[in-house]
Amino acid sequence: MTQSLNLVFCGTPQFAVPTLEKLVASGFRVHLVVTQPDRPKGRGLELVPSPVKESALKLNLPITQPDRIKTNDEFRAQLAALKPDAIIVVGYGRLIPQWMLDLPPLGNINLHASLLPKYRGAAPIQWAIAQGETVTGVTTMRLDAGLDTGDILLQREIPIDSADTAETLAPRLASIGADLMVETLRGLQAGSIQPRPQDNSRATLAPILKKEDGLVDFSRTATELFNRIRGFQPWPGAHTKFRGKSLQILLAQPAGDPLPPAELRVQADRLFVGCGHNSSLELLELQLEGKKRSSARDFLHGYRPKPCEKLGS
Repeated sequence: MTQSLNLVFCGTPQFAVPTLEKLVASGFRVHLVVTQPDRPKGRGLELVPSPVKESALKLNLPITQPDRIKTNDEFRAQLAALKPDAIIVVGYGRLIPQWMLDLPPLGNINLHASLLPKYRGAAPIQWAIAQGETVTGVTTMRLDAGLDTGDILLQREIPIDSADTAETLAPRLASIGADLMVETLRGLQAGSIQPRPQDNSRATLAPILKKEDGLVDFSRTATELFNRIRGFQPWPGAHTKFRGKSLQILLAQPAGDPLPPAELRVQADRLFVGCGHNSSLELLELQLEGKKRSSARDFLHGYRPKPCEKLGS
């Protein structure tokens, strides 16, 4: 039987949890889990552990949470003493310094939630949906000093459904990514994987999302806005203004009738808003500042939009 690999696992978000759990279940020896420090959360600002830390505790794995790693001599000595065959990195949230890249013989193996070189960066799932992609996937790659520029090891495609949001797509990608990581490590161990360089000419970026990315620009087409509403859930969402208050558009779908951009139209219990290029969206679920999520029907009955009233102010 082939000897199992010795691993260090670096990860923080829920997306990384299936990979950690799958590695342990598959017999790999995870000698250390590296995750971000506990962060204050909620009204009481109580310190909350990362999803990866919670999983590691359940699995009885050693955990470390360094504030910094690049110039941390204690952390460097700790990893060197473990002599890992590979370091697995899934959404850790920190740039991996060169000394870590050079440490294990099999390298630092990263699971990225896109079909690289497309959507390099911090938010590949969100931007793939927001850009209207119908197919995405996961990539395992060997990290280098660049931003998601390392050699590709394996990839797996899955379709993006028209009803998918970032919240529904992420768990599916995490699940197939966990299986792909196991397959990648076994392939590297057997010498059956040939790393291949990325085609940088085809690279696109998926930068970290900012609040302003969620601001609805009604000069965009209904299809563009539909995709951005789906991609930017739960944060930064899709937000605009209604009568001076913030309004979140939680669920919408492209409609047929052309309307002037940002203009509202009521038809029976249905609410539409104009978009660019003679298109419109039907607004299905909304949330006004300080209020609960509501259907378009309840919103109409509560606020009774006037003829030709507009969103955005």
